[in-house]
Amino acid sequence: MANNHDEDTEWNDILRAKGIIPKKEEITEADIVDMIDDAIAKRDAKNYEQKTVDELDELLDEDNEEDERMLMEYRQQRLNAIKQEMSEDKFGEIQHIYKTDFVREVSDASKEVWVVAYLYKEYLPICKLMGAHLATVAARNKSTKFVKIIGDQCIPNYPDRNLPTLLIYGDGDVKGQLVGAAQLGGLNMKPEDIEAYLRRVGAIKIPESRASKSEEVKKSSIRSSAVAALSDDDEYESDDY
Repeated sequence: MANNHDEDTEWNDILRAKGIIPKKEEITEADIVDMIDDAIAKRDAKNYEQKTVDELDELLDEDNEEDERMLMEYRQQRLNAIKQEMSEDKFGEIQHIYKTDFVREVSDASKEVWVVAYLYKEYLPICKLMGAHLATVAARNKSTKFVKIIGDQCIPNYPDRNLPTLLIYGDGDVKGQLVGAAQLGGLNMKPEDIEAYLRRVGAIKIPESRASKSEEVKKSSIRSSAVAALSDDDEYESDDY
């Protein structure tokens, strides 16, 4: 019976050591990562929706005429999306308002954009924390309008125990309200907790640039999981011998 030179046997190891048969090619973890990266790259090669304008321009130079029309369409879509994002990103800060401003700056304004009204009292530690986090959230989500107003100036006799309070307006009406900060973790809350709540209500959306980064993190996680799984298989097979 002919000897299979690809088998991992003690006899084949001796033959390889003496140079009688060629050494078996070993696949390292780096090779596995490269193979996974190549597979992902091939899968995404035609995913035009995720391409930047510059990447689409490069593909226009490389692709054949059959793909040129589709590339041009996606390129125009990306340019339109960028222009829309630039036109929407017009806020980025928390505007202080008074009761006389509320209808104009909140109710009426919410017919065009989402508005988050923050009711607070400066002396309360939880309000100081939420105010700082809201400033971060506002800077990240410039297409949403953020305003702040002293609690009992907005609503007469509004109790301090209900502060901080968030009133979320859209289409000229209240779409959500958050009384207190317990749902967000209290003094342990982070800007991401506020963003998650506002996203559930619909007041903010993930900007495309951050969405792309999230997709990259997801792909990296998939690659790491695949490598870990293959490594576990190798260890399992080693234990069998």
